[in-house]
Amino acid sequence: MNAEKIFLILNTLPMPGWLLLVFAPRWKYTLIITSTVLLTILAVAYIILLVSGLQNQSGGGFGTLQEVQALFSNPLALVAGWAHYLAFDLFIGSWQVSDARRRGLPHGFVIPCLFFTLMSGPAGLLLYFILRSIRLKQLSPLIAHSEKA
Repeated sequence: MNAEKIFLILNTLPMPGWLLLVFAPRWKYTLIITSTVLLTILAVAYIILLVSGLQNQSGGGFGTLQEVQALFSNPLALVAGWAHYLAFDLFIGSWQVSDARRRGLPHGFVIPCLFFTLMSGPAGLLLYFILRSIRLKQLSPLIAHSEKA
């Protein structure tokens, strides 16, 4: 299978998970599908593509922009990089839904965060952190919200 076909398959694979996160966040299988099944498939594909792409690679690395460009000049390595983005964005979207549910944040507020996470991962994560900070009146997004009786 060529890199273009693999790209198309991998690019489509997480979409049902994103739809579940938006439209069925409380369904008991949503987080299992998104954060276990789909992420496992993406992770395995990533590893296979990375190994395949690096086997035929010469002179790539992460030390300079030119090394990164050389690394991703191989189509399989490039698709591996895309699989990396797809997996981490889906993980963050799943985490947002889970975290919002645990903290009692209305899902309607999370939906824009999910959209921006899908389209531009860090921007969606930042938007979620801002939403969560405002809603919970806490400054740091990483500090656990403590329940006091």
